[in-house]
Amino acid sequence: MADHCAPTFERLAGELGFSCAEAGGLVELRNPFALENWTLPVLEFTIVLGAVLALIYAILRLRRHGDPTNLVVWFGATAYLFIIEPPLYFPAAFGIDEHVDTMFAHNVFTVEFLWGRLPLYIVAIYPLMATLAFETVRTLGVFRRYGVLIGAVCVGFVHHAFYEVFDHIGPQLRWWEWSVDNPINQPMFDSVPIPSVVVFAALWPMSLAFFVQLLVGRHVDDGRKFSGGQLLWRTVAIGVLGSLGTGILPIPATVFGAGSDTVRGFLYVAELVVVSVVAVVALTRQWLRLRRDESDAARYSNRFVQIYSVVYLCVMALLWATALPDYFDAVNGSTSNGDPVGNLWYTLACFAIATLCVVATFTVPRGESDGGATPAPRDAEVSHTA
Repeated sequence: MADHCAPTFERLAGELGFSCAEAGGLVELRNPFALENWTLPVLEFTIVLGAVLALIYAILRLRRHGDPTNLVVWFGATAYLFIIEPPLYFPAAFGIDEHVDTMFAHNVFTVEFLWGRLPLYIVAIYPLMATLAFETVRTLGVFRRYGVLIGAVCVGFVHHAFYEVFDHIGPQLRWWEWSVDNPINQPMFDSVPIPSVVVFAALWPMSLAFFVQLLVGRHVDDGRKFSGGQLLWRTVAIGVLGSLGTGILPIPATVFGAGSDTVRGFLYVAELVVVSVVAVVALTRQWLRLRRDESDAARYSNRFVQIYSVVYLCVMALLWATALPDYFDAVNGSTSNGDPVGNLWYTLACFAIATLCVVATFTVPRGESDGGATPAPRDAEVSHTA
């Protein structure tokens, strides 16, 4: 598909070690032992396995408990992916190439889609990360206690912590490469664009979680049952509305910071700070409340998410540990191979936050195992509205 090899993508692909013109068709399989380096198949296996297990769990949750929330999170995140990503891969095909140039290029993995643009693990990482963040917040009872909006903010915060430990190591290990000359990617935070740190790590999962809980989750909490058709249109709507929300939430930065990278970066960070402060207060207060009041009803737990969160963090810790020698030998932000390095201190902070969130789910009293829950009591502090 050489006619879709835009100059920027062709350059990025060459720097990553593959040819845009020779990339396969709609689907391509590669030898996992012949990829750029050993970390690619390890990452791919971890993310794809997690997404598959999350889907299986969601189906079992629906069959055993009549709760479709996990399934809607999984497919809503996948719908969001297919709305957002294709225009970024083929701006010319969507008629937006005069406004949007190639922002990044993924390296080629074992399973590839769309002429080398979309690795399978990227398809999998959306529903997996969304599930880990959403279910962590749900396990802590934040939606039940504080309502849809605050719960969604907490999901964005937790997702951000899980995602950034991945986001800051990817360029160094050649999982992808950013087009640093693209104005949309400015300003940069070491090897990661600030828009990625804020929008794709925090705001999109926040938007997704808001509509999942608004259209499905809160009704399930009230005991409502949905037909297949009702779930289908709600899931599609969640994907569409989630993508619209992702465009609306960063407006302060994208509009008021349009003329200055510095102003835009400041406004992006300001939004992230607001999300973080609200989430830290809500998550801490709710955890302390659950620890104090063991009689609090309606406990919910998701053992899969608890266990796989630990697996994910351990794998990322291993990958970071093996990357540290090159990281510390880097000069002017680049390794000896010319690969940009992320921000270690920010990554460590995100590791700590993600770990604390996971530990919190293990340290509160549980109700039924395997995600069981009982109807929540109505009181003055419980809100199911935005």
